[in-house]
Amino acid sequence: MILVVGGAGYIGSHLVKELVEQKAVIVLDNLSTGREDSIDNRVRFVKGDLGDILTLDQLFSEYPIEAVMHFAANSLVGESVQDPYKYYNNNVSNTLTLLNAMLKHGVKNFIFSSTAATYGIPETDLITEETSTNPINPYGRSKLMIEQILEDFHQAYGINYIVLRYFNAAGAHVSGEIGESHEPETHLIPIVLENLLGQRENISVFGTDYDTHDGTCIRDYIHVTDLANAHILSLNALLEKKMQTATYNLGNGKGYSVKEIIDTCEKVTGIKANAVITDRRPGDPATLVASSERIYHDLGWKTEYELEDIIDSAWKWHKRILEDSSN
Repeated sequence: MILVVGGAGYIGSHLVKELVEQKAVIVLDNLSTGREDSIDNRVRFVKGDLGDILTLDQLFSEYPIEAVMHFAANSLVGESVQDPYKYYNNNVSNTLTLLNAMLKHGVKNFIFSSTAATYGIPETDLITEETSTNPINPYGRSKLMIEQILEDFHQAYGINYIVLRYFNAAGAHVSGEIGESHEPETHLIPIVLENLLGQRENISVFGTDYDTHDGTCIRDYIHVTDLANAHILSLNALLEKKMQTATYNLGNGKGYSVKEIIDTCEKVTGIKANAVITDRRPGDPATLVASSERIYHDLGWKTEYELEDIIDSAWKWHKRILEDSSN
């Protein structure tokens, strides 16, 4: 049985939808950002916090949990700068409580949903696992702290773990039952689609004079189901004792520019976007793309969904949500 903390959130719920085909699953989520209607009805759901010692003790005592998958971090960069206590308290302190409960109950397998924000602003366009980590905000620092804690816990207590770092999860499940929904929305693809649906007046393009093929920033986007499958491959590698620790980047290896995202959204939907050119944002690198060569070599993982697939699935999801809200 697998415990998924944060399993009602965007990435966590997609992981659960795939994982429940293979394993019995318990979801622990406080629903601060997750949606209860995103949780697969085949799983056991417990509303609670990963920092709640009593709830954790009860779960680990009651169920034969063999591994924990952690998606329950706060993850807004801007908010982390404004309220660092929230991020260090939940992302670090509460995760320590979770790890301690695991040790108490003899659970030694941990999959950690980390972030490419641990790299900060790298000097190279293509990021590998050897790229220096130098996070520039409390969110990235909180994730890197847990990575370092996991290394120490492996050495001292024998916890085995895999860390997965990635940039932009995107798209929706092919079933159309779950997808991306944030409040406020800060991700580019949903923002473009909201504009195309008439829910947003325009799209801000922050600079068109970068050293890229079309002048706009290039970023890494992966379909959320591809991410889910990488987590499941990693989980199975731990459970089958193929490895004890690993850190992997998850990326498409090439990236897409802001203009390419907007153009592809227009192509998929047949609707013209209202894009407004504005000034660059401070600190925005021209290109951030992650190499996934290591996880491909070790576990055979690669992306299956192309950009049009990502946007098509997201478009179907956003249209469905709009229709549901109108009924």
